Amino acid sequence: MKSARFASWMLALTAVIASAQSQTPTEWKPVEDAMGRSGQLQPDGTLKFGMPRKDLTVTLDGTQIKPGLALGAWADFKGSGSNSMVMGDLVLTEDEVEPVMLKLQQNGIQITALHNHLLGESPHVMYMHIEGHGEAAKLAASLHDALALTKTPAPTPASATLSAIDLDTAQIDSALGRKGKNNGGIYQFGVARAEKITDDGMEVPASMGVSTAINFQPTGNGNAAITGDFVLLGSEVNPVMQTLRESGILVTAVHSHMLMENPRLYFMHFWANANAVQLAKGLRAALDKTNSAK
Repeated sequence: MKSARFASWMLALTAVIASAQSQTPTEWKPVEDAMGRSGQLQPDGTLKFGMPRKDLTVTLDGTQIKPGLALGAWADFKGSGSNSMVMGDLVLTEDEVEPVMLKLQQNGIQITALHNHLLGESPHVMYMHIEGHGEAAKLAASLHDALALTKTPAPTPASATLSAIDLDTAQIDSALGRKGKNNGGIYQFGVARAEKITDDGMEVPASMGVSTAINFQPTGNGNAAITGDFVLLGSEVNPVMQTLRESGILVTAVHSHMLMENPRLYFMHFWANANAVQLAKGLRAALDKTNSAK
C-alpha cells in the first residue's frame, strides 16, 4: 500500500514539474524571440543569455583567454512582463563602444559603467555594464539591435560533452570551501553576498552580476590563469586588496558596475597565472574578508 501511495505521489510530482517546465518556454518566448537566441533559466528565477565573444583572439601574459575566462558577455532578465529589469555586461572592442552606447541610449537602456577588467591584454577589450526597466521583450529587442552593431557571434548549440579540465578540482574546491562547475573548460565559482541587494527599489538576484565570480583556466602543470571580480562593500575593499596582493594575485581594477544599488557595491577584478591550488587558497583568504553567503 505504501509503495502504491509513493508511486502515485511521484507521478503527481512529475506531472507538476513537467507542467512548470512546459509553461516556462511560453512565458519567456517573446524575450528569446526578441533576443534571437535562447536563454538559460537561473535558480533564482531570472533568464540569462550568454553571448561569449568567441570571435576574439585575446592574449594576456602569453595566455590565450578562453571566452569563459574573461570574454563572457551576458544579459539577465528579471520578469518577463511589463515591469521587468535587465542587467548585463557587454564585451566590446574599442571601435564597437561608441555605436553600441548610442544605440542602447536611443532605445532607453542605461549605461551604468564602461571600463577595463584586465590589464595588458591584446587587443584591448572594454566592458560595458547596462541596465534597463520596462517591457521585457522591448528591452530584449533593444539589446538585440545593439549587439547587431558588434561582431558578437550567433549562438551555437551547446556541446553534449564537457571539455576536460586539467586541474585538481577537488583540491581547488577544498581550498575555496565550495564546489565549482565546468563551463566549457573553465572552472567557475559564483559566491553570493549575504545581504539583500536592491537597485532603484527592486531586489537584484545573485545571478544578475552581484555574486563574486572566480574563474580558473588551466595553463599546464597544475597552473591556472585566474580572473573574475569580488563584489565588495566599501569597508571590504582594502582588506581584500591587501590579501589578494599578499597571495601574488594582481588587482587589475576597482570600480562600480551599477548606479543606484543599495548597499553601495564595488567590484574588484584580479589576475594571476600560477599554481591553481595555491591561488585558490589566496582567493579563499580574500573571501573570508567579505560578508559572503556560506
